[in-house]
Amino acid sequence: MKRYILGLALLSLPALAQEKQSFTINVGTPEGQLLQSIGQETDDLRKETLAQDFLSKYPKHEGAGWVCAQLESILVSQKDYDKALAAGEATWPNVPDMDMAYYALKAAVGKEDVELVKKWSERTSEAARKAAGTGKAPADDEEKKAIEYAKSVDEYSEYALYVVALKQQDNPKTQIDLIETIEKRNIKSQYLPLATASYFAALSKAGEGGKVCTAAERMSAAGSRDAEAMLVAANCAWRGQKAAAVVTYGSRALEVINARQKPEGTSDSDFAKMKENIAGSANCYVGVGYSLEQKWGPANKSLRAALPMLAGNEELRGTALFYLGLANYSLGKTIGDRGQMRQGMQFFQQSAGIKNPMQDQAEKNSKLILQELGGK
Repeated sequence: MKRYILGLALLSLPALAQEKQSFTINVGTPEGQLLQSIGQETDDLRKETLAQDFLSKYPKHEGAGWVCAQLESILVSQKDYDKALAAGEATWPNVPDMDMAYYALKAAVGKEDVELVKKWSERTSEAARKAAGTGKAPADDEEKKAIEYAKSVDEYSEYALYVVALKQQDNPKTQIDLIETIEKRNIKSQYLPLATASYFAALSKAGEGGKVCTAAERMSAAGSRDAEAMLVAANCAWRGQKAAAVVTYGSRALEVINARQKPEGTSDSDFAKMKENIAGSANCYVGVGYSLEQKWGPANKSLRAALPMLAGNEELRGTALFYLGLANYSLGKTIGDRGQMRQGMQFFQQSAGIKNPMQDQAEKNSKLILQELGGK
């Protein structure tokens, strides 16, 4: 008996660490000798032949999953997706191996077959979560690496759904289904916020725009990291005059975006701009919510923080200026500070000059305050 540690590298986006899979090889048996040959073979064509021979003779061997993954890896690199999927489908019932499922998923993504992506994404996630264990602290560094690796494979199962969903612009119902599959599997998925805008757009295209607010609230559930959905939920709450909910969703969006890590492949400048846009919108909604509650001091603070970050978002900038006008006028009126009342009038005037939902009311308010201040 000889024990081999056979390495299997996964090539993907996001990048996955190298996995080491171990099993016992009895070199005194024909199957052991064939396994040894596969592990030592460097020529892909020869390895492909050896792997197919092994799987046809020993489909239930404990090493069949590893052999199938080796075969699928070669076939995927050749873009022979159908053969890779056929190998995975034949092996899965006997040896539901994580790496084998991963390569079958890569083949399904390459083929852009939605149903196969869903099937193999689920299988890959199932195997990866089983490999990751019960959540107990790892016994040593090797076990820690194995757990981290399994988690990265599980993340790829979500990435596969996401990347295929983005290509379904002309099939909104399919796009909705794929994104909701990610949501149901992992509300904390790093890919869910990236798909949020596409999801809401798909709802509208599919004639289900009335579900946007309900969906935004659902996607903002406890544990969610989807700041983008929280902003939509805040907007829905504002339009429904639910002041406390506007503050809550805006505050949560701000907390989530401040804690977000830069996605792989995103430049520092693009990430900083994205965070600024979301933080500006979140602060704006918090200020709007406080205004609806007539908490003018907190409203003024949040809206002033939002304003410099809303460049380019004229609709929301105009809204922030309106509520800044309301907050400053109200604060000045309360303490008899005509200077602050005048600041409120100036914010209203700026809002009136920008196309936004409050534009007409902002113009009326600015004229009324001007009259109140004696035309000065």
